Amino acid sequence: MKNKKFYTHIFLKNGKAVTDFRDKKLFAGGSALQLATDYEKNGADGLIIFDLSKKDEEHELNLKRIREISRAVHIPLIGGGHIERLEDVKKLIYAGCSRVFLNMSKEENIHLLPEAAARFGIEKTALCINEFQKLSEDAEHMGKYASLALLFGDSRHVYEAVNSLRLPAIPFFSGVDYDRLEALLKLDAVMGVSGMTISDPQMNLGELRMKMAMRGIPMQSFESDFTWADFKLNSDGLLPVVVQDFDNHQVLMMAYMNEEAFQHTLLTGKMTYFSRSRQELWVKGETSGHYQYLRQLSVDCDNDTLLAKVVQIGAACHTGNRSCFYREVVPVLTEKRSRDTVFEDVLALIQDRKKNPKEGSYTNYLFEKGLDKILKKLGEEATEIVIAAKNPDPEEIKYEISDFLYHMMVLMAEKGLTWDDITEELAKR
Repeated sequence: MKNKKFYTHIFLKNGKAVTDFRDKKLFAGGSALQLATDYEKNGADGLIIFDLSKKDEEHELNLKRIREISRAVHIPLIGGGHIERLEDVKKLIYAGCSRVFLNMSKEENIHLLPEAAARFGIEKTALCINEFQKLSEDAEHMGKYASLALLFGDSRHVYEAVNSLRLPAIPFFSGVDYDRLEALLKLDAVMGVSGMTISDPQMNLGELRMKMAMRGIPMQSFESDFTWADFKLNSDGLLPVVVQDFDNHQVLMMAYMNEEAFQHTLLTGKMTYFSRSRQELWVKGETSGHYQYLRQLSVDCDNDTLLAKVVQIGAACHTGNRSCFYREVVPVLTEKRSRDTVFEDVLALIQDRKKNPKEGSYTNYLFEKGLDKILKKLGEEATEIVIAAKNPDPEEIKYEISDFLYHMMVLMAEKGLTWDDITEELAKR
């Protein structure tokens, strides 16, 4: 049985979160972005977003909100609603959805499904089923062109759908009936559950995950190749942990774990430590909101220190600094730029030239001439790369690619883009 997951969900109307399909009452103040980040902090494994828009203008507003959510959270998004053509599927994928679901109660979506699967891949397409009569008629067709099914209905219908579709499924579960929840999660085809109970901001998903784990359900967690007994502890019986930013490799802080903190980190995905001063467990960010979400955990050659690579929300340091290591003891002794940050450094210099023009600067000359001049130079540099590629000497093409990248960064600065925007987009693909 594979590890099971909890999926929260959001209904979007006019860019705001509402309580359900019919009700226009705002959910959690209406801020879909705040709700999504709260769900992630609460331990959600994924987020399902329903676009309830009826007009194109509202649809574009909802897409904008989905893009904002995809940049703010690190859990996968599954999106759907207002899908009338392939272009709508593409827009949701480009907005940051790892999968897009099509509502199978609409006849046109049943016919659109094979086209979407052919264009974007079966791994990107999902089904949403709430009319189970159609399922009995089209189960083979539906199951052939999707990788996931969202199921609305009572237990009998869910069991029938799971058996006939033979797809990984996410049933929508209501009420706090742990026996029923356990029965659903024990089905091999059920990869996780969603519903109003799971999506209630008052529901502690960490506690619910532990309750299901105690009932023998393998819940989504980080699996360690090492047991606690494999580690060499210090004289206090603790294990030092160096914490590093997963994206930019900045060293953020150092703390300690005991066995309980280690196991809690693996189960919840939130970095949990043991406070030596307070002699108690602490989840990083529980009071400040500056959580650390585990992405990778390594151990050193002596098995006595862990390296945790995390997604850091806000500041790691209690002083408000991003990193605890913000004071120099020995300053940098070279003027050579670090290769790890050269793209960010050059773009920052270009952005500074745009804000603070410097006389005689070629970068400012490009900004003064405007977008057409920047695009012309970018085209010329692209041509230079093509010409240089025919030259057997690799030095020339290195020079031309560097020239092209510089002019591309001028365009990025002109358009207000950052390297984070680009790398996030590439990471989604």
